This record gives sequence, C-alpha cells and structure tokens, in this order.
Amino acid sequence: MKKESIVGTDQIFLGSDYGYRPETLRLLGLRLHCLTYDEMHRAFDWWISDRTRPALTVALINVNCCVSALWDRNIFDCYNSAGVRGIDSMPFLHLARVLTKGRADRLYAPDILLEVARRAAAKEYKFFLLGGMPGASEAIAAMLLREFPGVRIVGTACPPFRPMSRIEDLELVNQINNSEPDFVWIGLGSPKQDLWIQDHRNVLRGCVVVASGATFDFFSGRVRQAPRWIRSSGFEWLYRLFHDWGRLWKRYTVYNVVFIVCFLLEVLGLKDWAARGVKQGEGGAATL
Repeated sequence: MKKESIVGTDQIFLGSDYGYRPETLRLLGLRLHCLTYDEMHRAFDWWISDRTRPALTVALINVNCCVSALWDRNIFDCYNSAGVRGIDSMPFLHLARVLTKGRADRLYAPDILLEVARRAAAKEYKFFLLGGMPGASEAIAAMLLREFPGVRIVGTACPPFRPMSRIEDLELVNQINNSEPDFVWIGLGSPKQDLWIQDHRNVLRGCVVVASGATFDFFSGRVRQAPRWIRSSGFEWLYRLFHDWGRLWKRYTVYNVVFIVCFLLEVLGLKDWAARGVKQGEGGAATL
C-alpha cells in the first residue's frame, strides 16, 4: 500500500478563481485545512462577494467527527466534501503546527461566531440563526445585538426535532434565502447539522453556512462553557465530560481510544481510511 503523506496542499480550495492554497492535515482520511483566523476571514469575504454562488459550507472537525465519519460513509462524505474543513481540536492544532511548520488556529464555532460578529458592523454582515432549543436563537440574537452594536440579525428559526415535511423544508429555505444573510449559523447537533448543510448547500445562495454545534447551548445559557484557559490547554473535553457524563462519556472515552488506534494504523501506512466515499470537495462548494 502506498503511504500517503499526512500533510499536503488543497489545490482546489474554494475553486480555481481563489488564489490561496492552504496546507492540509490528514486525519482518518479527512483532509483538514490549516487556516488562521485572518485566512478564514479572507475566504469568507471573498465567497460572499458573489451572491450567485451556492453556500460555502464550513465543517469543524474534532475526534468525535473523525470517528463518526469512520463508522458511517455518509458522514465521511459529508465532512470530506465541505468547502472549509476546519481544525476544531487542540491536539489536532498542535500536530498541524508541528508538521506544517506554519501558523494555524483552532476554528472553534463559538469563537468563529464572536470573531465574525466583531467585524459585522464594519462589513455590514447579516446573520441568520437556525437551531438550538426553543428560544435559543432569540437569546443568541439578543446577546449579539447587545455585545456587538451594528450586527444585523435578519432571521431566526427553531426547526422541529422530528423530520420536517417537504413543504416545511421549502418554507425554511425560502425564509433563509429571502432574508439574504451573509452567514447562516446552524446548531442542530453533530452530525445532524452537517448532513442538513450538505443537503441544502446548493439551494442556499451566496452565504457562508457554519456548523455551530454547542454554540447555541453555550450562548443561550443552557450549557456552561469551559473557561478560556481550559479550552486553550486542550482539556475542554475533560471539563465537558465532568459536567455532562451521561451524554458525553462515550464520545470522550471510547471514541478517543478508537481514534488513537486508527490514527496509528494510518500513520504506519497499514490502513488508508481515505479509500472510501467521495473525493475532497466533490459535489460541494470547493469544486466551483
């Protein structure tokens, strides 16, 4: 078996018209983009400059995502075809910085929302918030308006927990498109939110769609977020496990062990986890 390098370069990042080609880190077959926040902002601004484009999809990858993708080909294809595949793990980030000898940032959904919101007034960004528990989107909207004067919230929605009918789905898509947001923040839980984004990437126009996960729980006050020093140390998973053992024990125990074993097999060239599913960017924004 030919041993593929862990690091590489995404030659189709955002399409042929975009000049920057970021380095990538391969983890269990998924090629993650090694991006700084400045590089992320430039990519976002370039994308939303043309409203005729389909949505730019943003998947933020951690251990849970990698292992979930390992066990489900649909999830693997979903993550691998995202336009931006961000590093959302401090161990991943440290590995990326060592192997690429370059700069990269952890693209963590709560921080991305705050970083983009800080630029919202100057850039005249418009936000649409979709997901969370009933009332969560409205609570986040109120927080953003309070903390970042000038941010424009053009819509909120909380879809039902049951599968939506075709008519309900069409009404939601029309609601989003008619509001013409620059950013759509999706908080439906992983991987449900990523699968929803993949299914709707070609019907949402000219915006950046970010899988935002626990952001809705944190900023609506439903779940306590780890202090910044814990997040920076790489032990946020332990903090969350301690505070929500019943729901997260499998993710932070079994999944961590599975990831380590499978990653070693990949590094040693004994297993090619990428030999499955679609190629990176296939069917998504990155192929334009």
